Amino acid sequence: MNRSKIVAIITGALSLLLAVGYLLLVQLLDFRGEMIPAPIDLVGWLPHT
Repeated sequence: MNRSKIVAIITGALSLLLAVGYLLLVQLLDFRGEMIPAPIDLVGWLPHT
């Protein structure tokens, strides 16, 4: 194999690993459940500018 084929295989494998890692991260974050907004009552103590 020449060098360009080796580089192409390595970058392709790295791209696949990053894609699978991204999908796993998205599934992990999605598994946490519904996103609930922060309560607005706690914002009242902030000073108004």
